[in-house]
Amino acid sequence: MRLRVIDRGFVSARLSQALWYGIAARMRAGDDPVLTLLNPVDPYVCTGFHQDVRLEVDQDYCAGHGIAVLRRRLGGGAVYLDRNQLIFHFMFPRAWAPSRAGELYPYFIEPVVRTYRELGIAAAYRPVNDIQVDGRKIGGTAAALLDEATVLGGMFLFDFDTATMARCLRVPSEKFRDKLHKSLEDYVTSMRRLLPSVPTRDTVKTAFLRHVAACFGVTPEPSDTRADEEAEVAAEVAVLGDPVWTLEVGRKFVPQGVKLAADTFLTEGAYKAPGGLIRVRLLAREDTIVDLEFSGDFSCEPSSGIVALADRLKGERLRGAALVEAIARAIAELDLELPGVSAPDVAAALDASRHPGEDASAHT
Repeated sequence: MRLRVIDRGFVSARLSQALWYGIAARMRAGDDPVLTLLNPVDPYVCTGFHQDVRLEVDQDYCAGHGIAVLRRRLGGGAVYLDRNQLIFHFMFPRAWAPSRAGELYPYFIEPVVRTYRELGIAAAYRPVNDIQVDGRKIGGTAAALLDEATVLGGMFLFDFDTATMARCLRVPSEKFRDKLHKSLEDYVTSMRRLLPSVPTRDTVKTAFLRHVAACFGVTPEPSDTRADEEAEVAAEVAVLGDPVWTLEVGRKFVPQGVKLAADTFLTEGAYKAPGGLIRVRLLAREDTIVDLEFSGDFSCEPSSGIVALADRLKGERLRGAALVEAIARAIAELDLELPGVSAPDVAAALDASRHPGEDASAHT
């Protein structure tokens, strides 16, 4: 089977996220699989599909330093990207890849791990979706099922600017930011830190394509986008530049932690599940869910499912085992995949956001 390899070299921030989507949106059942490769020529912060940019990113700092902020169509957390990352996206027709999102990660990560090992880096897959070296992260991935396409995206880290990453994120204090920077230094690594000399892009690409061919039984061949794919890519570039799209998650909510009336509170909380951070904005009356929004760096398939889950939980009581049962039932009925996130995790996030009592006037 042929694998179309589309290497665009160094591209704009928006194109770096639009290329894969335009191809995946036009993929048909009988198409050849595709692998895209590119590096962003300009730096940007890329947030996950379910994240709220207002909560995650210091937008003023980014605007003042020429750093774009984009919200991608894949899950996961916010990350700072620049020309030192080689971004890849696999797009396979659904029949050629695992059918469940949680199974995609080890399948598509294997050639990445093998490439790092060939370069002399003892990389290993760590569930749910990370690649680590001796306990330090050297890359994360995100997966999605889009119409006829199965997608997994990730990157090779030639180098990683931990200082700028820490500065671009929204944090509660400068002391917290200093701690964040140190933690990134301690727990994230790169080829520059692990190897005597950084390999060239061509060296990494050549090794990667060889391992992709061996793992998937495909023949990589240079390719370019079809006319219909290119039109879809251009449309996606425009969407990614629209502030409405970037800020879409959370735009319906007023500031958190407000007592609106007796027994009625608008609050916010968060809970760290194995599959990622779950943020909750909750409007509750008499301990019952009136309105609800989830965001965070977890993954959900289908991507619209997290909104459907929130809608399904309206009217549920916030206490007791019945809430966990209602969440589990909704996840099953909606056929949602939430790798590393269980019904008790969602309930814990709701509990973290629930107002502690009528006497308090804010909850943050």
